[in-house]
Amino acid sequence: MQSIINFIIELEKLKGVTRKTRPLGLDRHENSAEHSWQLAMLALSLASYAESAIDINRVIGMILVHDIGEIDTGDTMVYAEGGWEERKAAELIAVKRIFGMLPEIQGAIFLELWQEFERGETPEARFAHAVDRAMPVLLNLANNGQSWRENGISYERVVRRIAPPIKVGCPALWDYLEPQLEEAQRKGLFGA
Repeated sequence: MQSIINFIIELEKLKGVTRKTRPLGLDRHENSAEHSWQLAMLALSLASYAESAIDINRVIGMILVHDIGEIDTGDTMVYAEGGWEERKAAELIAVKRIFGMLPEIQGAIFLELWQEFERGETPEARFAHAVDRAMPVLLNLANNGQSWRENGISYERVVRRIAPPIKVGCPALWDYLEPQLEEAQRKGLFGA
């Protein structure tokens, strides 16, 4: 029991990992724990739109563990270019440390969920990637491009980074987002 409690208390640190997007109507940036919760709700809400039949419980599990490594590594903006292999290697070290706090079987289950998400090969992982890529877009669309403008993120960079995983994991979501992004470009909501 104590090892599980220690793990849960360690997860508290995810609330201190800030991201680049602000929650609607707030002056602060969201944190990775809030992001994971919102992704879980988005996934539950969009499950019927997945590219194929999915086990939504497995998707939720992946979503809940996918950013835990950020406790040690910090968040990297989804639109960052280059250095992904190094970041992912550091995150793997971090999740092994954090999941290693748990009883061996439970830690192995969480590590497998994290690795499945990272590989992106199963229908569940593809869907989880789609909602993970979509959420910052949805917030930016609702926030008049806040993090895109503040961080100099162009329309082309956004589409290049998010379109492939969303098209594969949740095509209906891409069909919704594509015209929204085009309209945002016309409105000048992107950075240079």
